Amino acid sequence: MKLKSLLVSGIAALALAPVLAQAEGVKVGMITTLSGGGAGLGVDTRDGFLLALKNAGEAGKAVELIIEDDQQKPDIAVQIADKMIQSDEVDLLTGIVWSNLAMAVVPAAVAQEKFYLSTNAAPSALAGAGCNPKYFSVSYQNDNLHEAAGAYANQAGYGKAFIMAPNYPAGIDSLTGFKRFYEGEVVNELYTQVGQTDFAGEIAQIKASGADTVFFFQPGGMGIAFIKQYAESGSEIPLIGPGFSFSQDVLPAVGDAALGAKNSGNWSPDLENEANKAFVAGFEAEYGRLPSLYAAYAYDTANLLLSAMAKADINDADAFRAALKEADFATVRGKFSFGPNQHPIQDIYMREVIKREDGTLTNRIIDKALEDRSDAYAAECQM
Repeated sequence: MKLKSLLVSGIAALALAPVLAQAEGVKVGMITTLSGGGAGLGVDTRDGFLLALKNAGEAGKAVELIIEDDQQKPDIAVQIADKMIQSDEVDLLTGIVWSNLAMAVVPAAVAQEKFYLSTNAAPSALAGAGCNPKYFSVSYQNDNLHEAAGAYANQAGYGKAFIMAPNYPAGIDSLTGFKRFYEGEVVNELYTQVGQTDFAGEIAQIKASGADTVFFFQPGGMGIAFIKQYAESGSEIPLIGPGFSFSQDVLPAVGDAALGAKNSGNWSPDLENEANKAFVAGFEAEYGRLPSLYAAYAYDTANLLLSAMAKADINDADAFRAALKEADFATVRGKFSFGPNQHPIQDIYMREVIKREDGTLTNRIIDKALEDRSDAYAAECQM
């Protein structure tokens, strides 16, 4: 998708809470991936955020949203962030999907006193000693979904795991998270190139490894390529992944090769709460497809922002931060709060890829893997 910039603007409405009616609204810069192999992740991020603003009516019009494509390139993301902060004078940044891009943008943004709300990327370096009062992760901490997959591998009786992820911060966090909870033997730990689409060599290593399961984290186009090639290889070693590897943006392209695959997620389209039912139905009606994890995180991020705007002026940074920390919004996850490092405390589930009656592939929850999970780095955060 070649969309480079989209501007959605509005003004504060008289019907809003008094503190918001006196403010000039909030200008938000969304930097996300709208082209290349990772475009599906950014498109869902954008669309989930926009849906929440639309559903909020007049309150949503108090958000002026500038959206730009980072092309999945750290240098481009930095250029966009600099422009948004210095020329567009945004109040807040959001939307980055990839952890290497987040590491390039977030520290500089918060150093310039801008709030950053993460819709996805949440590297460990920003959760521990690198935490910051103006940085909130609304999605998770990078290790979380992988920790749940490790816990599930134990429960499923897998004793020898081949583990694989791309060589960038989120990939390193993913395998660290899996190993934190997995009690069996890791027969091979392999890092692939970011953007890789040929996995013949890795699949040959898997088949020769003696593993009884494969844990892999390969989001977007990388995951599509790997799963297809793995199915074609005829390997019968079962796959386990985080929800990103079997997300709704991936499943249509992968097809039936994904059926039955187990994956972890802190959100699922079948979660039983009213906010989630409204979100899933509304997203499908608005865009003609089911939402992904990325869309769910962005939707929650927008609603968190709106909840803070209803209580505080963003120009009063301390009050606005306190309003964000309250997390006083109806999350699609049903249960959500912030830990001391401003990362989520939430339940994480195991899901299974299924096919709906209309032929659409999606996920359903089969078990709860971790309850009220925070993260392994919160104790290192001094705020």
